[in-house]
Amino acid sequence: MREIVHIQAGQCGNQIGAKFWEVISDEHGVDPTGTYHGDSDLQLERINVYYNEATGGRYVPRAILMDLEPGTMDSVRSGPFGQLFRPDNFVFGQTGAGNNWAHKNGTQICDTQEMKNKRRFLSVCKSFESCCVLATSMEFTSRSSSRWDCV
Repeated sequence: MREIVHIQAGQCGNQIGAKFWEVISDEHGVDPTGTYHGDSDLQLERINVYYNEATGGRYVPRAILMDLEPGTMDSVRSGPFGQLFRPDNFVFGQTGAGNNWAHKNGTQICDTQEMKNKRRFLSVCKSFESCCVLATSMEFTSRSSSRWDCV
């Protein structure tokens, strides 16, 4: 089965991403705690497209959530599926956004941790297929996707 790494960045990307994980989790039979409660062999057969299996049969999204301020991450964590993610799925700065994704000081905050997370996800993928990016800034999207050959 092919595996997809999901990246969501900025306030808009994370808000859309939060809803994305609600829908995908429902389609795959995964509840807000990461436990499988589905009713189809097909769901289990395809669950590894978006999820890694953790201890205790819990499923964790193969996702990196990023923003320049912690407020957006707090909103995702407190949302209905916020407990689905591992703490190291979240990458955030402390400076605030203010349209800084295109500026050097904004992107450096998240770049190092983003690359570590990409490497971590790719190291456990048996059949990496693609990356799904939800981002507020086109600059971020082009910078991030062009660096996949560096991981």
